[in-house]
Amino acid sequence: MNLQVFHKKGSNADAISMLTCYDYSAARILREAPVEAFLVGDSLAMTVYGHPTTLPATVDMMARHTEAVRRGLGADRALVVDLPFLAHRGSLDRVMEAVRTLMVAGADAVKIEGIAGHDETLRHIVQSGVPVMGHLGLMPQSVHLHGGYRVQGKTAEAARSLVEQAHQVQDCGCFALVLECVPAELAANITRELGIPVIGIGAGPEVDGQVLVMQDALGMNLDFSPRFVRRFADTGKSWQQAAREFSDAVRQGRFPDETESF
Repeated sequence: MNLQVFHKKGSNADAISMLTCYDYSAARILREAPVEAFLVGDSLAMTVYGHPTTLPATVDMMARHTEAVRRGLGADRALVVDLPFLAHRGSLDRVMEAVRTLMVAGADAVKIEGIAGHDETLRHIVQSGVPVMGHLGLMPQSVHLHGGYRVQGKTAEAARSLVEQAHQVQDCGCFALVLECVPAELAANITRELGIPVIGIGAGPEVDGQVLVMQDALGMNLDFSPRFVRRFADTGKSWQQAAREFSDAVRQGRFPDETESF
């Protein structure tokens, strides 16, 4: 089924759930969950490698993680992969080689941030037979241009611009759009105007689906809790507790016991 899971929401029951995933073990566990789609996000530069922004992510890095996640998910789960910083700029040959690398690695589609200055590139990728998901609002690859991680579209002028850009993304042939950190009312208006599904992250409830970074949803980032994140588990603290119990058991001679020995 793969990308067929992306659709306009008729009701809350039709809403699309999407999580990031970066490695085989997580993918193998999450493939049993009723999550419709997964994203190998360039956020892995931060969550996996510890960088302060997504900018250090490279095409090769994204491809390695895409291969691992695809092996864990199997062939039939929808998998979108971020085209990393500046990979969609420059010569068309360079762009298409980056897209090819990610698709061969196991992506069903690529996600590209922004529209200004590369709308024709998006059209070319789509016309080449590659599904493209757009991304507007807060764009982490443009964090320095935004002046930090801030809500976008707050003024009337900025909101009008965002609406126009959303229509451009749709006109370029993108099959879906991620809206990140925009006012809920604006996101709802864009969702109503577009014929393609809108996936929100920090964009309120009136969109066609929601995406979260897996580490945020599972409570693995102990010192990071933005307003739009809900922790659906407390995995970070569970890991710490498990590590303490393991250490105690080793020091007290309780691990391994006879049943755990040959």
